[in-house]
Amino acid sequence: MQQKILIALLFLASIHLAAQTTYTGFIDKYPIEFVTDLDSDGSGRGIYTYSNYDTPIEISGTLKNKILTFFEKDKADKKTGKMVFENFNSKSKKLEGTWTDLNTKKELKISLTKVFDIDYGDNIEWKNREILQAVSLKGKYFKLVVSKSKGDFYARVTGVKILEKKTDKLLQQIDLECQLWGLNNISTDDYNFDGIEDFSVFEGGTAGPNTTSLYFLYNPKTEKYFESSFSGTSLEFDTKNKRIHEYNQCCAGASQMNAEYKVVNNKMVLIKKSCLELDIKSGELKKVKCD
Repeated sequence: MQQKILIALLFLASIHLAAQTTYTGFIDKYPIEFVTDLDSDGSGRGIYTYSNYDTPIEISGTLKNKILTFFEKDKADKKTGKMVFENFNSKSKKLEGTWTDLNTKKELKISLTKVFDIDYGDNIEWKNREILQAVSLKGKYFKLVVSKSKGDFYARVTGVKILEKKTDKLLQQIDLECQLWGLNNISTDDYNFDGIEDFSVFEGGTAGPNTTSLYFLYNPKTEKYFESSFSGTSLEFDTKNKRIHEYNQCCAGASQMNAEYKVVNNKMVLIKKSCLELDIKSGELKKVKCD
């Protein structure tokens, strides 16, 4: 349930994004790709990856008084690295700053060049811009393919690329039509409980907690991913018990549905389902027959 609420909050926050920008350049002599995702209130997050390794590193921070600061953290949530860009200007083609190892205090120069912005507006049109994603798999990483049509205010996800780490070899490209969420459009998990990690793409959401995703399963024989028939709102995957849980809310929580599934031959099979409706007289949710 907490994961579902977090997804909804992140989705709502994404509506107010001020800018998503991709840069390439160097930390010292090491080539990197760098993506910022800055909100209109000055909060921000980002991803960068060393081009020789292609494992995304997530960062978060703030823009205050024209100083953009990002922090890296380890698994224990301890700050391990710091990036500082003074006199930050989102319109500038160049971005220079410093990276500091907070354990050793070693500093390295950062020098970046803007590649593109994900810009918005009815009269803007562009195609096939690629956004690095925050998650990766062993030996593989992801890029969204994003396009913007004239007449549509927001850009859309039109595909995903699966690339080999270190070589950047294209392993697979899948055409999609999904809502752009940003750096977290893609998630990974073992969705069919076969012991192999799969991936999903955020498809869309509403102002409430309901979201949908597309689920892609790995076929060890072909070494490719295929789109599964998994569907439902706000699905959660219980790897330990090998169960899928679905939650659907409507009308400010006045109508709720909960369902549980098992996986058989890569298909969701319903185990049980319950529905609740708000009783106006008592003000409580009561069980009703599901449609």
